[in-house]
Amino acid sequence: MEAELDRKLRELVDRSEIWRVMQKYGRGLDRLDKGLVMSCYWEDAIEDHGNYVGHPSDFIDWADQSTLSFQSSQHGLLNHSCDLQGDDAYCETYYLFSGVTGGPTNFMSTGRYIDHFQKRPGPNGPVWKIANRVCIIEGKFDVPASMMGADLPPPYTPEEPCQAARDRTDVSYHRPPVPRRPKQLA
Repeated sequence: MEAELDRKLRELVDRSEIWRVMQKYGRGLDRLDKGLVMSCYWEDAIEDHGNYVGHPSDFIDWADQSTLSFQSSQHGLLNHSCDLQGDDAYCETYYLFSGVTGGPTNFMSTGRYIDHFQKRPGPNGPVWKIANRVCIIEGKFDVPASMMGADLPPPYTPEEPCQAARDRTDVSYHRPPVPRRPKQLA
């Protein structure tokens, strides 16, 4: 009974660690944090991603240049399946990418990350990272900008700017995050 519980707990931990890598990957791309994205890959990994096939480091540079054509971007991770086989895992994760252009239409892409993860020795014990990836881009869409809320005042002003940034100054890196202060009612 104890051995079965230990096996189940190890599986849950492995799945959780793999999912954390996926989340770091999306966050790193959206924040243009190359170090964070690179921490998701083994050094000998290959990234096969639409128009790009090669080393993850060069892919990240390529992706950052693409991302900079948008005012902001988000990688949403959706369905995730993970076939654990010892120190190898075969995963499929659906994604939705959105890029805000500031114009009348925005960009959206959908697809799947097909990943081979491996658990290898790390400085503090075994670590899961992407050994190889094939990104299947299944759809590209122009999304019209919404007119909903157009009559509302802007949420940010020069005196109270948005705290979003595409680097480590983004509010998500602050410990603790500091919210804007409520306005005093007259």
